[in-house]
Amino acid sequence: QVQPVESGGGLVQAGGSLRLSCAASGRIFTRYAMGWFRQAPGQEREFVAAISWGDQSTYYRDSVKGRFTISRDNAKNTVYLQMNSLKPEDTAVYYCAASRLTRATMSRADFGSWGQGTQVTVSS
Repeated sequence: QVQPVESGGGLVQAGGSLRLSCAASGRIFTRYAMGWFRQAPGQEREFVAAISWGDQSTYYRDSVKGRFTISRDNAKNTVYLQMNSLKPEDTAVYYCAASRLTRATMSRADFGSWGQGTQVTVSS
């Protein structure tokens, strides 16, 4: 397994919560930042959140700050995205990605290994 593998997507009502998980091989996980992106139909893939390897510093897009939390379990080579207070505009396919860098960034170009994505649908 070289590509990250996402799980945890689904259908939820507005105001609800979901927790996404992303398992990756040690080769692409250890010592690299990890991130979550999303893509809604007809739109560009956009940054959601990222977490660094060492100090686990985190970055979020403004629209999810205070609602989403990214975390990682280095012993399990897994990164999580806890999503609370979900809104219909959060509906998208969510992708996990492994960075080429140790420190988290918000640029798609810094991420080299991508999962297949998991669908998140928030109903109003």
